[in-house]
Amino acid sequence: MEVGLFPNPLRPGVGLRPRREAQRPLLPQHARHCPVLEAGSTAGYLVYPPLAEKESFQIGYEGEGRYKFVYSVNTRGKKWEPLFSVTYQMPVGGLGATKREIKMHMQDTPQTREIAYLMPGMFLAEDDMGTPAGAVTLRGAWNFQTPAGWDSVYTPIFNMIERPIAPMLVIRVETDWYVHDSEFRYVLQPGETISASHSMPIGQVMFVPREEVTFRDGTEQEIAERHKSSLAFYEEKAKTKLKTPYGVEYSPHYQRSSRRNRTGGEASGGDAAPDPYPTT
Repeated sequence: MEVGLFPNPLRPGVGLRPRREAQRPLLPQHARHCPVLEAGSTAGYLVYPPLAEKESFQIGYEGEGRYKFVYSVNTRGKKWEPLFSVTYQMPVGGLGATKREIKMHMQDTPQTREIAYLMPGMFLAEDDMGTPAGAVTLRGAWNFQTPAGWDSVYTPIFNMIERPIAPMLVIRVETDWYVHDSEFRYVLQPGETISASHSMPIGQVMFVPREEVTFRDGTEQEIAERHKSSLAFYEEKAKTKLKTPYGVEYSPHYQRSSRRNRTGGEASGGDAAPDPYPTT
């Protein structure tokens, strides 16, 4: 399948391209090479913000409809220095204009103030702030056009389990005909902040066919075959138990079988990633 890739129209050409990544570095060591966990992580593509290597921003929710955006740079590679901040105050009851207060941390000129006014909209969907309360919508560096009959599903990053994690609203868009910019809407609690940098993904996208799914009951013969297949798998898995230098038992049988099914041939056992879960 081929998916069209288009840059952020407000900041074209800035930001990493979407990519797949099987591992999550902050997971416990024994979970990093579980084949079924890695397959879950690679079910979609990581999406990055439209930031250059030495740029970053923060967006925080202060409560009572008040948000604060801070744009920073690290030009010398030593420390992050804020260039400006923008404070948003949502109207009471959701009616009326949003107040915006700009504070400059660099030379304050009409040109720099205009940049500070325009730049947040490259990274945030400003009109979506506060829907619902605490919501902030981050823009991706790249957008997608799917083939006919396929949708894009925008999700938080799979298997990122570090706390605290702000919840995100998952959406599914018919991107085969609708022009949709990649957006990830997180919902913050008062006092929470989201940070973004060049190499830090802000969400994940996966592509799914737009077709109906029907269920049918398995036959008695199919049930018996499943039971027989399960017993054979676990018997073979028990024969291939290995042990890591740290004493954790694992079996590469699942990944070898998966690789063999994909290639239609014999999978080599020497390069199979370990399965650290004896019961996986």
